[in-house]
Amino acid sequence: MKIRSNNEWERLRAVIVGTAAGANWPTKDREFRDMEETTRWKETPVPSGPVEQHIIDETEQELQDMCDTLTRHGVQVYRPDALDYQARDGMYGYCPRDRLLVLGDQIIDCNMRFPCRKMEIESYGFLDVDIQTIDDEQVVFDAANVLRMDNDLLYLVSDSGNRQGAEWLTQQFPYMNVHMLDNIYQGVHIDSTITVLNEGTVVLNGGRINSENMPEVFAGHDIIWVTEQDIVPMGFYKYPYASQWMAMNMLSLDRHTVMVDRDQDKIIRKLEQRNFTVIPSKLTHARTLGGGFHCCTLDLWRED
Repeated sequence: MKIRSNNEWERLRAVIVGTAAGANWPTKDREFRDMEETTRWKETPVPSGPVEQHIIDETEQELQDMCDTLTRHGVQVYRPDALDYQARDGMYGYCPRDRLLVLGDQIIDCNMRFPCRKMEIESYGFLDVDIQTIDDEQVVFDAANVLRMDNDLLYLVSDSGNRQGAEWLTQQFPYMNVHMLDNIYQGVHIDSTITVLNEGTVVLNGGRINSENMPEVFAGHDIIWVTEQDIVPMGFYKYPYASQWMAMNMLSLDRHTVMVDRDQDKIIRKLEQRNFTVIPSKLTHARTLGGGFHCCTLDLWRED
């Protein structure tokens, strides 16, 4: 198995697509249940226990549609091995991007925010490569706190990634420039705030980024701004585990082709005006489960 991925935009050749099978909202993980006190959404309770089967079934069908689309574009698709998350009070295998960080030919198993998600590593037994672990318990970050731009790494300091995580990456990869972003978004992951489409083009969340906190690495980039007015409202079931900004969570198949929520007409129009080829797709429960096209995939091999 070839592992090589240095950025978010080279031609996608091999990818893991997640699964909703057995999805569960942890009942005993103290870090997860703490959201009952910290959540900004007060209208419905933080979910607990097995995810409703109709959500799992609908999501599995849409993920399979994604797999079929990727295969037609010449991408080798892998799926996580089955785990009984409900019986073990885990979470899910829906977002492989959260669990593993691919840097070049290395895979890092991150110390995630929620301890119950450690078990997800068991579902990647098909990865016949050494996976690096992080021995320092003080280093806590989800892999989805990181975006890769060749020799530049963008690291979001947030509830799911502490400053020690950025420092660890700097020590382990001294040849890379780690940009610690600590004044942008204190929620969780970076890919509902910044989407890098190629060497010179980036999509930015206009509700979180402005001229005052713009990362310097984007100087000279063509910036596609997405504002709240650009977003077609996305529904959810009972509790929104992700925000409306999941609308800008997209997956690049190459530097000119991108998979986007098919309902986001304004975002699609902005991309097409920049001569991007858009592959319209759908994950109906992206907000319910907390993951769009970038979240629920993990590119193993990109190469032009």
